[in-house]
Amino acid sequence: MPKAKISKDNLPVQSASTATSRTPVKINTGGTPVWYKVIMFGLLVLGLVWLIAFYVAGDQVPFLAQLGPWNYLIGFSAIIAGLLMTMGWR
Repeated sequence: MPKAKISKDNLPVQSASTATSRTPVKINTGGTPVWYKVIMFGLLVLGLVWLIAFYVAGDQVPFLAQLGPWNYLIGFSAIIAGLLMTMGWR
């Protein structure tokens, strides 16, 4: 591989006013707030419990029986919302 043709003699001269700052910048690493985690795990558990309740006792609970197959949409939507929230978890 060829060597670069830059030497110390060819480097541009920078004055003190144009030099860039090399000070490290602090990044906020506080993590995810507790309320975010509670909502995220709550949606995951709620969706799972909804699907299990519909599967086990769907015909015995009146409002679950009225919803019929819409119960799958409700349960899986809650699970998917919880999974999408995991992308924002630090």
